[in-house]
Amino acid sequence: MLRCYQVAEFGKPLTATEKPEPTPQGREVLVKIERCGVCHSDLHIWDGYFDLGNGKRVPAANNGALLPLTLGHEIVGTVAAAGLEARSVRPGQRKLVFPWIGCGTCPPCRDGMEHLCAGAQQAIGIFRDGGYATHVLVPDEKYLLDIGDLDPGLAATYACSGLTAFSALKKIGRLADGHSLLIVGAGGVGLNAVALAKAVTGQAPIVADIDPAKRAAALQLGAKEAVDPRAEGALKALLKATGGVSGAIDFAGAASSFEFAYGSLRKGGHLVTVGLLGGAVTLSIGLHVLKGLRVSGSYVGSLQEMRELLDLAQRTTLPALPIATHPLEQATAALAALKAGEVVGRIVLQP
Repeated sequence: MLRCYQVAEFGKPLTATEKPEPTPQGREVLVKIERCGVCHSDLHIWDGYFDLGNGKRVPAANNGALLPLTLGHEIVGTVAAAGLEARSVRPGQRKLVFPWIGCGTCPPCRDGMEHLCAGAQQAIGIFRDGGYATHVLVPDEKYLLDIGDLDPGLAATYACSGLTAFSALKKIGRLADGHSLLIVGAGGVGLNAVALAKAVTGQAPIVADIDPAKRAAALQLGAKEAVDPRAEGALKALLKATGGVSGAIDFAGAASSFEFAYGSLRKGGHLVTVGLLGGAVTLSIGLHVLKGLRVSGSYVGSLQEMRELLDLAQRTTLPALPIATHPLEQATAALAALKAGEVVGRIVLQP
């Protein structure tokens, strides 16, 4: 039997459910789950809406999240069974599941950008049942990637948290000496970015977060400085020390975090905004143009970027992300702890 914890009603505790294990057909693969990360994106679906700012919300159901739904998109497990057309996998292999699956036919999908699918999205744990379970059905073997000797708990976080951080850092690109990188928000995704920053951009980041425990964790992962953005004069001091940063990434995605990151930029600077806490901001068009600034949105990452990240993680010694492993039965409690801001690093569930 397949055991899972599902959102049966938005905002309510997850419901324990048992149902028969699916039999994979064609290129489908059934994966027995070893670890599944608990992501902030799960909270939006659990709550039942996405905040667009200025009082506007998109109901999760209108965005495609239909109930009952098994959350969880950061999955590592072993192959349990495969359809007759699957050729590259065999039972017992440990794999990471790439969850950002698209329709396969729209222009972004044809360009290898399934995570930006403009058609019938099939993302695991969002539009189809995911990893808060003992097993998950993956629609094609191509979405299974080798993790080598990586710790399965850490590797699971790479499917979203790490991939999101990696893709955002790639948009900033390599920074020469004398150029500074700012990371705003040291939650699970932000801390993954801190761990990856030096390898991807060449620079250790300055980190801004309101939580002293998360600032401490960022320093342990290699940040060269950690500041409280709410402290009096924090932005002015940052500008004085750096002359303005060349690249900034906002992993919180609130109006206040965006404004701090945007205000930190030097002329020609680039802000990549990632977080989905919600809100809205107003920019001065003239100042934006005269300073030659760029603002980019970044949403998770592509299958190719997932391969690149796993390759980097397997050949590079990266700082160890703080990870707490909880039994699957504590899925609701894990979501509640994340919502309350009590998690430093990442929680992963273990069936």
